[in-house]
Amino acid sequence: VYIELLIVLLAIFVGARVGGIGLGIFGMMGLGVLVFGFGLTPGNPPIGVMLIIVAVITAAATLQAAGGLDYLVKVAEKILRKNPAMITFLAPVVCYFFTLFSGTGHIAYSLLPIISEIATDSKVRPERPLSISVIASQQAITASPISAATAALLSAELLGDKGVTLGNILMVCIPATLVGVIVGAIAVS
Repeated sequence: VYIELLIVLLAIFVGARVGGIGLGIFGMMGLGVLVFGFGLTPGNPPIGVMLIIVAVITAAATLQAAGGLDYLVKVAEKILRKNPAMITFLAPVVCYFFTLFSGTGHIAYSLLPIISEIATDSKVRPERPLSISVIASQQAITASPISAATAALLSAELLGDKGVTLGNILMVCIPATLVGVIVGAIAVS
């Protein structure tokens, strides 16, 4: 068991050092060693999770193509410009809800230049609202009902066969991540 763990960690370490696609290639090589060298059986591919990822990406691309993302960015900009002194607290909350309702953290990238500009104009160090906004976006992924992370939790292998529902997950994750983001904003301010 320890040798197998060492092989996995070695593949991750070497792949990370190579960078780019090297992480995937060395991960594949590590899996090959475990399957063919140690005779381990690979698990089933997470088809349901992969299909949810495709659906979320398609929805985000449609949002962008239809002009909805531009509209949302304008709304967010108005919210952030109304109280620029509170940018360190408002920006992560806005990024959180953008991600929560879209299911992907990439949606928050469109807000980062606006956050930086407002912070600079308000004499707030931009790294403060930017850093917590990125973290807020990633936290919202675990709370989003349409994210692949939530779908993975609902899969039969993790929590689905234990009677855990989407409502149970959201009742825990949304308040926990939102409180965590607010505490994080207090810490960086």
